[in-house]
Amino acid sequence: MPEISARNVLRGKVKKVTHGAVNSEVVIQLPGDMEIASIITKASAERLKLKEGKDVVAIIKATNVMLGTGF
Repeated sequence: MPEISARNVLRGKVKKVTHGAVNSEVVIQLPGDMEIASIITKASAERLKLKEGKDVVAIIKATNVMLGTGF
C-alpha cells in the first residue's frame, strides 16, 4: 500500500455507486456489517473504475471529528 500521512484507513468493498451530473456517492461496506459513504467527483469515480464489489480503502484525514450520544 502507498505511504500516506492519514491515520484512518478503512478497508472495504464498494456496495453501491450512484452517479449524479457532477458528483458520485460511493457506499463502502466495511467489516462488521458497517458502512461508510463518500461523495467524490464523478470524474474521480470513473477514473478509479469504482463499481460494486471492488476493493477500496476509505482514507479519512480531518482536523474535526463530530461526536454524539444517544443514538
